This record gives sequence, C-alpha cells and structure tokens, in this order.
Amino acid sequence: MGFPDDHLIPLVDSGLGNSAYLVDLGDGRALAVDASRDLRALRAAAERRGLSVAYAADTHLHADFLSGALQLAHDDGAAVLASAAGDRAFAHQRLGDGDEIGLGGLTLRALSTPGHTDEHLSFLLLDGTRELGVFTGGSLIVGSAARTDLQGADRAEELARAQFRSLRRLAELPDQVAVWPTHGAGSFCSAPPGAERTTTIGAQKQANPLLAAPDESSFVRQLLGSLGSYPDYFDRLGEINRRGPTLLTGTAILPLLDPPTARHLLGQGAQLVDVRPVADFAAGHIPGAISIALRDQFATWLGWLLPDDTPLIFVTAPGQDLAELTWQAWKIGYERLAGHLEMAAWTADGGRQQRVELLTADRVAHRPVLDIRQHSEHRAGHIPEAVGIELGELTGRTGDVPAGAVVACGHGERAMTAASLLQRAGLQGLAVLDGGPADWSKATGRPLEEGA
Repeated sequence: MGFPDDHLIPLVDSGLGNSAYLVDLGDGRALAVDASRDLRALRAAAERRGLSVAYAADTHLHADFLSGALQLAHDDGAAVLASAAGDRAFAHQRLGDGDEIGLGGLTLRALSTPGHTDEHLSFLLLDGTRELGVFTGGSLIVGSAARTDLQGADRAEELARAQFRSLRRLAELPDQVAVWPTHGAGSFCSAPPGAERTTTIGAQKQANPLLAAPDESSFVRQLLGSLGSYPDYFDRLGEINRRGPTLLTGTAILPLLDPPTARHLLGQGAQLVDVRPVADFAAGHIPGAISIALRDQFATWLGWLLPDDTPLIFVTAPGQDLAELTWQAWKIGYERLAGHLEMAAWTADGGRQQRVELLTADRVAHRPVLDIRQHSEHRAGHIPEAVGIELGELTGRTGDVPAGAVVACGHGERAMTAASLLQRAGLQGLAVLDGGPADWSKATGRPLEEGA
C-alpha cells in the first residue's frame, strides 16, 4: 500500500513564513518535523486524527523560532531526532549522514546538507525503497535556497559553497520526489515571494534559478547577492535551540495591569508595546510606546526592535487575542511579559497621550516621504524621491529622516511602528500614510519610481 497524500499535514506559520509538518505514520503515531514552540496547530491536527507524536525531527538549529522538539519530548515522550554535529545539550538521537530511523512501515534517512547551517540535515522519507519526499529545512526551498550568512558574514561564502553541493546532492533524487521545505515565502531566511510552499525535485530542476547556475562560483554570487537584512533575534535563537528552550508548563495568561502598577514597572525599566490597530494608535497612545500591531508578522518586529531581557507591557484593545499575543512572543524566546494595559484605563487615570497624523494617499501632496520597507521592496517601486531607510535600521539613522516626513510602508503597520520609534527619539510633525505606494499612485495618477 502506498503512502496516502493526506498523511502529510503541513502546518504553515504565515507570519514567520515557515512550515512544520506532521506525518501520520498509520498506526496511531506521528512524526513532527521542524515543529515550533507554538504547538497549538500541531496538537490540534494530531488530536483530529487521534495521533500521539512519537518522533520530533529538527533539520537544523533554527534561528527564527524556538524549536518545539524538546517540549514534545517532555509532554508526549517523543524521540528527538537531530544532527549529531549540532552538539545539542539535551537528550536526542544523534544522526549522521545516511543514518536511518524505522517509523513502522516507513523509514527516515538523514542526509547531510550543510549550507544554511553547519549541521544541517535533510530527512528523506521512504516507503520501502521508494523515495516519497524529502524534508529539506533550509537547504533546497521553493525557488531558492536559504541564506548562508547566519553564522557571520565572514563565513557566508564558505557556507554558500557548501549549500551549492547540498543542492546538487538533493537534485540527484528522482524528479517525482516531493520537496517539503521549512522556509517559505515571508521568511527572512531568504525565501522568494510566491504562494507555493512545497514542490518536487523535478519542478525545482526546471524552475529554481540556483539549480540553473552553471558553476559553483556563479551559484555563490547569485545566492549572496540575494541576501537582505534579517531580524536581530536571529543571532540569539540558534544557541538557545542548541541548549534547549525552557519547557513551558503553564497556559498563556497575560495579566491585566492597572495604571499605577504599569507606571511602577515603567519606572523600573519595562517597555511599552502598543499592539492595537494602527488607527487606534494614531488617535491616542502612551508617550514612549512602540506600535507593533498584533497581526501575523507581530513576532518578527517584536524580535527585531525590542530586547528580550526587558519586561514588556502590552497596550491592548478590548477583544484582542491575548493568547495569540503571548504565543507569538514565546515562540521567539520573549518570556518577560509583565502584562497588558487597556488604553481606556490609562486615560481614565489621567495618563498623558500623544497622537500621530494618519493621512490618506491623496493628502500626501508635496511633503517628503520616508519609505521604511525592505530595500528590495523599495527598489521594486516607491513614491518618487522617497528616502529609503529600512525599519530595522531606523533607530541608528534618525538624523537622516526628513523634517515633517510622511512615513510609508506597504499598508501602514510598519510605518506606524517607524513613526512611534521616531516620536520616542524626539522627532515631531510626522505623519503616516494610510496605505502604501500603490495607493499613492492610484490617487495621484503618477507612476512609482523603481531602483535604489
């Protein structure tokens, strides 16, 4: 009997741009691959099928999220499968190139595929001798390969050369073999945009420009030339995953703080993160608060802009999902969550407010524009003469911000984050574009400008 298609369940984290996988082994047990510390979707999928997680495999030491493998070992008794070269500081089955794990009727074979990280493994799933698919982690991904600079810029070329050899090795698998990557569109581990999150070896041999590179040097130039910036927290999580994340034993409860308690914590060094929608923040917010609207990408910007060793107070709107807020923080290692504060309570207690002007595209007129999107987005099309400074670089470049600028991104959320950072740094007279460059072009009838 073949492997049923519905026995592989992708679990997509659209905010981080990643996929985990749950494999139904057909006997009431399951294999989890690259599971995040936020196990809610995985547990729900396992419960629907009546599965217990018997194995938790990690392709590499993740930089963009905390692994859930150790939690699965603690809670479910899962055997953790990982590279011996990763030197993890907790109990796991240490695997090297060619090692196989019997999963009942299926077999998992480890393939050494360094590049994204030194100790990277891909996992080939076999039914007897038939190769079904390969979990490629951050090696071969849809349309590209994951970045090789996370071990430092000085090692990026060395690891890119290793990535070249790893992709060529994977390309030797039969064309019909499925490719199940971890990193996908939206990941700062350098996946290109696109809707597809899984593929096949044959499709990538036809469409992946890196596999079309004529030689190793061309591959290296192409891969390194595609790398943009990445969040600061990426530099921390690999080592935490090597040591093993702290086990979570409680539920995601974020206590409600009254204004006096919040003021006391702020006096002790806590920081304010306002997670309300953009329009709410614009209409009135606590001075010094950083706006990071609660949405799929919340964790990325929290990890990029806030320290992980400072207590955080979240300003929330009624009805916002506090469990979602907590899990997004936990999955990237933010655990000093002091509580949440409602804006109505703050103002009722006499707390001061600030505002930010929110402008529709037809009201930008002749004001200078600050575009805080990623450089690749800016190059693809921006409002003419806009100054481009990435949001992640902004706090070090406040002197380059034009006076009275209208801050713009794609929709408004990142722009409001930027405006809040600039306001906290003392800049006044700012406004935020409610929308993005495409809205400006439609409102004015003028084309966007391309290039740097």
